[in-house]
Amino acid sequence: MTDHDPARQGPQNPQGAPAAYPQQPYQQNPYQNQGQGQGGYGQQNPKTNVLAIVSLVSSILSSFIFSIVAIVTGHISLRQIKRTGEQGKVMAIIGLVLGYLGLLGAIALVVFFIAAIAAGGFAYDQSYGTDGF
Repeated sequence: MTDHDPARQGPQNPQGAPAAYPQQPYQQNPYQNQGQGQGGYGQQNPKTNVLAIVSLVSSILSSFIFSIVAIVTGHISLRQIKRTGEQGKVMAIIGLVLGYLGLLGAIALVVFFIAAIAAGGFAYDQSYGTDGF
């Protein structure tokens, strides 16, 4: 059965015979609009977890209080990153490591001072005479 509908036969050349290679309609460059306002790759970068940044910054400050803040925010941020897929896992881990090191350093200092006071290293030595010799 022959179909005489020209719309079903496809494009034809001017002589009325079907075209050997049907022409595609003109399309714009498919990469032209891709990436506008999205970093150039067509997808948005996931945001960085704020608590991971807080953990890293507070661990760099490295005092006893900031070390505790770094440890707490580091653990919370790792849990959030696992749940949401945000970036910042490396920052959270570095914050945790530095936070634990800072906490251990602070504890070691406290233990050292307590041991030095208990040993009498900071006591005033009265074994010398009144003239200091």
